[in-house]
Amino acid sequence: MYDQLTAYCLFKKGAVQDYPFGPDPLVMKVGGKMFALLTKAGDDREVRISLKCDPVIAENLREQHECVIPGYHLNKKHWNTVIADGSLPMDDLKTMIDHSYDLVLGTLTRTAREAVLLRVDGK
Repeated sequence: MYDQLTAYCLFKKGAVQDYPFGPDPLVMKVGGKMFALLTKAGDDREVRISLKCDPVIAENLREQHECVIPGYHLNKKHWNTVIADGSLPMDDLKTMIDHSYDLVLGTLTRTAREAVLLRVDGK
């Protein structure tokens, strides 16, 4: 699951991985800003991904899914942590990643956003 989530995040245009907090968590950024944080237990059974989310949608997701909790060590109004234990389909996780990426991309300056969107290096 960890590798699938990492690959999907890196598939997003302009996405890069970083380790600003040490060896864990893996931080995914676009335009220098975080849109996902991934952690895993040693055996890959406990994968968590923290994603930025519209506050209303974030609350709704928490109410609907036990595996969605307020962002761990993050602003709990704007971030959710998803325990990727298989209870949510991968398509739902991808939708959440897309939403987080789009929110963060939208906070970039127009110049920075255009630079990300106009990249032609395959990312």
